[in-house]
Amino acid sequence: MSTLASHLWRPSNARYVQIDGFVATPRGPQIPPATALVWPAKDPGDTLDYVFDIMPALTANPGDTIATLDVTINPANPGDLTLISTSADGPRAVLWLSGGQPLTNYTVTLNITTNGGRALARSVALPVVSLASVPAPAAALTTLNGQVLTDPTGTPLTTF
Repeated sequence: MSTLASHLWRPSNARYVQIDGFVATPRGPQIPPATALVWPAKDPGDTLDYVFDIMPALTANPGDTIATLDVTINPANPGDLTLISTSADGPRAVLWLSGGQPLTNYTVTLNITTNGGRALARSVALPVVSLASVPAPAAALTTLNGQVLTDPTGTPLTTF
C-alpha cells in the first residue's frame, strides 16, 4: 500500500546571512568598520527564500528564539521588491521575496524580538539585476561580432 510522502522544506544556504555577533572590541581608538550585510543578487522574476540568522546574538542563551519579525523594504514603490511571507525557524528569520526593479539595490530592514526579550535591528542589502537572458528582437543593434547592444537595464537597443 502506498502512502503520500511528506516534504521537509529547508531554507537555502545560498541566500544566507548571519550577523557578526557581539564580540568584545579591543580598547583603543581603532574601531573596525561595520561589515555590510548583503544577500546575493536576484532577478526580478525570482521568488526566493532569504535567511537571516541571529544565532551569534543568542550564543549564551540556546533556548531563546525569534518571537516577532517586522520587515521593511526600501525603496517601496509600485513594482519594487515585495515581501511574500516571513517565518521563524529558531534563531533564523526566513523571508520570501519577489519582484524588484533591475539595477536597484534594496535595503531590507529586520526588527526582531526574541522570546527572551532581546531586540535586534539589522539591514541587509539585496541587489536586483536582470539575470535571465531575453531573446533580442530582430531589429536589435549589434556589434561587428554579433553581440547585442543593450541599455543599462539590459534591454536591447533597436533601430525603431
